Amino acid sequence: MNHLLSALADEANAVVGQVQRSLVVLRNGRRGYGAGFIWRSDGLIVTNNHVVGKARTLAVTSDGNEYPPKILARDPQIDLALLKIEADDLPAAVIGDSRLLQVGEIVMAIGHPWGQPGAVTTGCISALGKAQTSGKRRGELVSVDIIRSDVRLAPGNSGGPLVDARGSVVGINTMLVGGDQGIALPSHVVEAFIENQLGEDSD
Repeated sequence: MNHLLSALADEANAVVGQVQRSLVVLRNGRRGYGAGFIWRSDGLIVTNNHVVGKARTLAVTSDGNEYPPKILARDPQIDLALLKIEADDLPAAVIGDSRLLQVGEIVMAIGHPWGQPGAVTTGCISALGKAQTSGKRRGELVSVDIIRSDVRLAPGNSGGPLVDARGSVVGINTMLVGGDQGIALPSHVVEAFIENQLGEDSD
């Protein structure tokens, strides 16, 4: 039994370490820390739109290097932003298929809550559904697929990855509802956003 528990712990540590390497700290003026993660090894970074804000943003990769990112696209309605830094061969996250998620599945949020880089919280998916955003696009209300979970989030988790037990990113953490429900945008929503903005396959 001890051997099995040790093996499981080692595997969990490896999974977390893999994701942490793709994690980015986003410093936004005096607003403190936000999170993002490397979507593609050529410097493409995904985060929340509200993390970028209006102030100058600085991206710090897991090796400590700092880059001034270029904002390629942002959508305040679904709270997504796409950044690019001038770097190559970066440790990109493994992207999972969020359409295969099931209620009750174990997931982890990795980010920088309260300025603690790479902190991990664990929970399970409580619901999969849709939510309306607060604004309109072309005069119509916007609804978006969401993942609800009981993963504990805090300021600094926004823009960071929600990952499954295999270490694949299945969502991007964005907000809390009622103080106890973490909300994440599914990875397939992010993929569609990137494809729409760049006019190419996000892979």
